[in-house]
Amino acid sequence: MYKIRAISYSSSSISIQVYKIVNRKRVIIRHIGTARNDQEKTYLLSLADDFINKASKQLRLFENTHSLSILNLNQAEFIGVHFTFLYEFMSKLIIQVGLDKIKKILLLDLVIMRIMEPASKLRSIELLEQYFGIKHRRQNYYESAKDWLSLKSKVESIAVNFAKKRYAFCYDILFYDVTTLYFETFEEDDLRRNGFSKDNKSQQPQIVVGLMVTKEGFPISYEVFSGNTFEGHTIIPVVKKFINKNAIKNFTVVADAAMISNENITELRAESINYIVGARLGNLSNKTIEEIDSKIIKEDGKTIRVKTPNGYLICAFSSLRYRKDKYEMEKQITKANLVIENPSKSKKLKFTKANGQKLELNEKLILKTKKLLGIKGYYTNL
Repeated sequence: MYKIRAISYSSSSISIQVYKIVNRKRVIIRHIGTARNDQEKTYLLSLADDFINKASKQLRLFENTHSLSILNLNQAEFIGVHFTFLYEFMSKLIIQVGLDKIKKILLLDLVIMRIMEPASKLRSIELLEQYFGIKHRRQNYYESAKDWLSLKSKVESIAVNFAKKRYAFCYDILFYDVTTLYFETFEEDDLRRNGFSKDNKSQQPQIVVGLMVTKEGFPISYEVFSGNTFEGHTIIPVVKKFINKNAIKNFTVVADAAMISNENITELRAESINYIVGARLGNLSNKTIEEIDSKIIKEDGKTIRVKTPNGYLICAFSSLRYRKDKYEMEKQITKANLVIENPSKSKKLKFTKANGQKLELNEKLILKTKKLLGIKGYYTNL
């Protein structure tokens, strides 16, 4: 980019030059001349502008003139702002992944809008015009949406190919979890059902979405279930469908404790699927808890491996988790004592138990909890 430089050698001598920056250094392109008065300076500046226009064909973003007109703010109207940079950035990201190949502009625009400001589909169409100046007819949504379901397989294939290319994804390990999406209605149908809501919208119908991501967190597969589906019943069909579709031989799925059950473990083993799933240590037998307590060294990073019917139970200790668990336990014990001391407010809490008509501390449960402070467990067949 060419620029004009005016250098004052004295009160009556000004040199006009055209220059540009190369490797962080100013390089003089043309010395236009030296002005002795304001008239000569104006003339030389016009020559410099003319040189730049002819040499570079450079367009100016703003006119280099001073307007004498005055803008009265009380007579001006704010039209709005368009977030064009965000839209262009997200559009290029979509192209990088390869999702532009589905050739559904409205769907991709709704995805961008969902990232910026989650809203209903019809509200998102309004926001697209408000934020980006992009207009879509509502009727286009009603006409197109029913066909988008057929894109699922193609979208997943695009995502997998991108993960292979960008993250060297090789199907060896995937992380699985579920979430719920509720609807602004109180009417159920075959898919939208009332169930356990992660959004605390238990009175509104929802769907359950099972999602698999790579170890980098990149999503590559999903399935949708009716809203009253127990999340532990989703992992097997999602994993098996993905394995069959991609003809995978070695596979390990990582999931949280909600996914573990004797039936799931049995089926995962039957399908030769490796697993690493969270364990609810509070549900373990007293014998297993005693074994963990006697074997584990309560230092950061120390682990033990215990054989169980659900596979190997890997237990790890963390001093940070210990402090958090201990704080939560003591807070619950304090609440339990308050309830015991004030029978009028009698209600059963975690560390209370009934003794006839009275409540008392559940000392066995407290002792069991103390033995597990700071310990996290995972089941695996590896």
